[in-house]
Amino acid sequence: MTTSDDPKPKLKPTKIWKCKNSDCKAWVRDEFAAATEQACPICKGPMLRSMRHLPAVQNKAKPQPRKPKSDF
Repeated sequence: MTTSDDPKPKLKPTKIWKCKNSDCKAWVRDEFAAATEQACPICKGPMLRSMRHLPAVQNKAKPQPRKPKSDF
């Protein structure tokens, strides 16, 4: 049962990588992709860039500056 008070997430155009294989439904957000040219994590086939309207993600991983190793 749903109520009219349920907030719907705001969707925004998001860059994704999706599998070229029509039988495979795998896709990943560009911001979470490991490299510029992707291999499908499920079928290992090629992936292509696309767009999808998705809710915004709040927990983006920010790169942490590396600390120099101490000799102590």
